[in-house]
Amino acid sequence: MIKESPLILVTKNFVQQELANAEGGHDWFHIERVYKNALVIAEGEDVNLEIVALGALLHDIADAKFHQGDETVGPKKAQQFLQQQNVEPTTIEHVINIIENISFKGGNFQQQFHSKELAIVQDADRLDALGAIGIARTFNYGGFKNRKLYDPAISPKLNMTKEEYKKGENPTINHFYEKLLLLKDRMNTQKGKQIAQERHLFMEKFLEQFYAEWDANL
Repeated sequence: MIKESPLILVTKNFVQQELANAEGGHDWFHIERVYKNALVIAEGEDVNLEIVALGALLHDIADAKFHQGDETVGPKKAQQFLQQQNVEPTTIEHVINIIENISFKGGNFQQQFHSKELAIVQDADRLDALGAIGIARTFNYGGFKNRKLYDPAISPKLNMTKEEYKKGENPTINHFYEKLLLLKDRMNTQKGKQIAQERHLFMEKFLEQFYAEWDANL
């Protein structure tokens, strides 16, 4: 764990305030988990820890899902904040690139930027979509959007375009196949892959139990 600089501390405070009323799966506690995950993954890696920390803390400062799909709000808000803190322009640019390239977006999105720092923050964010917390977040968001839990007549949509993914209204269970179960094979780091494998197996067991209960195979 890094010693938190004044910049990191003020960033944490800013994010907590900004996300005070956020949906439960994308609130401060999500950010905090991603931040902690990122620092764990970064251990022993030759990376700029300040950029990793800032990228993790600011990656969802204004998630497009909650801003009419506008993907420019988050980067702008993060940039304004960092400029107010007199952060070096090269650091700001790197953090903004992380924010703009971190998301899954249907799985067919081609990243326009690559760095070790992005790889770490992306893995940390994806880990929070897996396992027990990933399941909890998925159903929380499904409830937030008033989606069905499951409908056997509606099949998952695989290989969606970015626009189809953004506008998707499928039952919550479908999201496991459209995103969550795909993440294990999309991790960047060795540590991320290791943790993802464990959480992936947990989700598979959950789905087995879900279908057994749904079909009354008790």
